[in-house]
Amino acid sequence: MQIYLFWGEDEFAMGQAVTSLRQSAVDPNWASFNYDKIMADRAEAVLEGLDRALTPPFGTGSRFVWLANTTVTQQCSPELLAQLERTLPVIPDSSVLLLTSVKKPDSRLKSTKLLVKSAQVREFSPIPPWNDKELAQRVRQVAAEMKVKLTTTAIEFLAESIGSDTRQLYSELEKLRLFAGNRSQPLTPEDVGKLVNSHAQNTFQLADAIRQGHTEEALDLLAGLTGRNESGLRIVAGLTSKFRLWLWVKAMIASGDRDDKIAQALDLGNPKRVYYFRQEVKNASLEKLQKTLPLLLELEASLKRGREEKSTLQTKVIEISSLFR
Repeated sequence: MQIYLFWGEDEFAMGQAVTSLRQSAVDPNWASFNYDKIMADRAEAVLEGLDRALTPPFGTGSRFVWLANTTVTQQCSPELLAQLERTLPVIPDSSVLLLTSVKKPDSRLKSTKLLVKSAQVREFSPIPPWNDKELAQRVRQVAAEMKVKLTTTAIEFLAESIGSDTRQLYSELEKLRLFAGNRSQPLTPEDVGKLVNSHAQNTFQLADAIRQGHTEEALDLLAGLTGRNESGLRIVAGLTSKFRLWLWVKAMIASGDRDDKIAQALDLGNPKRVYYFRQEVKNASLEKLQKTLPLLLELEASLKRGREEKSTLQTKVIEISSLFR
């Protein structure tokens, strides 16, 4: 019985995992018969997928049934739950059933408990930009997968440059793989710096300028990001992560917490980085940092409602940086 539940907002990483799983299960010569992707946002679609998973594959390889965007871990009728309970235990070993969802499964639901018990569950949530340990580990794993040799410092540099953008990580590593060619020596930070577009670093520079109340500099950095066609929502996500980190650090400092406790709370690979975070929030009041997150939430909502991106970003950057003057 091969049942999988993938969930999380990192859709690119999830897509890579889905492709790998499908390729390992399906014979490409029989893919048109044995591969089904079903948008499973309705009970009828889920039932159709369960029926197909029970069907033996044609030819060689396994049958692969993908229930995409499923809602069974968010809501599930008693009738659908009963069908899941009947079907999941009898899915043949010759079938692979995959359910995917962007939303986190509701652990209170009986359907979620059943799937957690029956399936292999994998989370694909973006890594927080300040979690340097996990970001470096992600770079190390993908680099090994793509057979790109990097020094330890190059791995750290790449993690800092790209942040949690999995799609860009694969893209940049592909460029580095072509650049390295047959080179036996690992690539250095200098090699990486020649080719990698540092979205994360530029977004963090924008956050720094806003926090320091340097409105003109912030607008220049914003213009650079938008001029390279960076998505407004990606910029907002980077700013939100940085200001949430600063707020967390400032609140823990105000509570009298020691650096080791702050590092543990933030899951920092290098606790010495807390010193730098302390310096960054030294002149920013807790009250002002608290006011930034609602403003960034307003900005995100405006962009999602279709407001003109450039002017909306500029207006909110001016408003937030004005708090810190």
